Amino acid sequence: QVQLVESGGGLVQAGGSLRLSCVASESVEYIYAMGWYRQAPGKQRELVAAATNNGITHYANSVKGRFTISRDNAKNTMYLQMNNLKPEDTAVYHCNFATSDFKPIDDSWGQGAQVTVSS
Repeated sequence: QVQLVESGGGLVQAGGSLRLSCVASESVEYIYAMGWYRQAPGKQRELVAAATNNGITHYANSVKGRFTISRDNAKNTMYLQMNNLKPEDTAVYHCNFATSDFKPIDDSWGQGAQVTVSS
């Protein structure tokens, strides 16, 4: 089973930037869709962004224009560049494989990357 490990979280002031990485233990070149999801305290997990292996990207309305998702198949890695961060972006961010409509496939979630944005 392919393992995914997130990194790159941290504490940043509003308006700042972070880049999250999701490294896979094996090649994900043939995995159609992968996504970034986040869960804030007391809230349900939500899709942030997703990317397919043929270049299609999808973003939640709340992050459009601020976040960029990308995949580097040579490094078995997916990234989430987050710019102009807002306090409401504070959450634990997870990566996962996704269905064609970007729902997470795997029920198991790793530790994720904590992102905290101060005002």
